[in-house]
Amino acid sequence: MAQAKTLTPAELDQVLRYVSTTRFPQRDRALLLTSFWSGMRVGEIAALKMGDVINEDGTIKSEIRLSAAQTKGGQPRTVFIPQKLQFELVAYLATRHTRLANIPFFHTANRMGFSANSLCQWFFWIYKKSGISGASSHSGRRSFLTSLANKGIGVRILASLAGHKSIAVTMKYLDANDDMKRNAVELI
Repeated sequence: MAQAKTLTPAELDQVLRYVSTTRFPQRDRALLLTSFWSGMRVGEIAALKMGDVINEDGTIKSEIRLSAAQTKGGQPRTVFIPQKLQFELVAYLATRHTRLANIPFFHTANRMGFSANSLCQWFFWIYKKSGISGASSHSGRRSFLTSLANKGIGVRILASLAGHKSIAVTMKYLDANDDMKRNAVELI
C-alpha cells in the first residue's frame, strides 16, 4: 500500500481555498490544520472532546493531553498546539453554540462527533474535491513530520511528537524531497 502524499504549501493552500467554499468552512479549515500543525492521527482528532482542547477560562490549551483510550498505541501522550493553530481553533469555536466538556470538539453535519472512519472518509473527499490526488487522512501527519525534519528537527523529537516508540517507524513518515536535498548540499 502506498504511503499518503505529503502536501506542499501550495497544495495545502489549494485545499484550504476549497474548504472555504464548504458548508462548514471554519470547522473544515480547523480540521485540516489540526492534522497539519499538530501531527495528530485521524482517530485522535476524532476522539477530541471540548474539555480536551479548551481551558476552564475558555482559552485554547497549548498542550492537549490524550488519554490511552484516545491514542493508537494505548499510551497517553501530550500533543503540543502551536499558537497559529490555537488561533484557528478559536475561530472555529466562534461557530459553536455549546462548549460542554464532554461533547465532541469537531462536529459532523448533524452536530454529532466524527468516528475515526467517518473522519478518514471526510479527508478523502476533501482532498479529492480539491483536486489533490494521493492524499489521505494521514497526509497532514506525514506533512507535519516531514516539514519539521526539513527544518532540522531531530528524529528523536519527531518520534516523541508523533507518539512513536521507535524512531524506525518515524523514519518511514519522512519524505526526502528536492528542497531537503538542496538544503543538505548547501551545508557542505
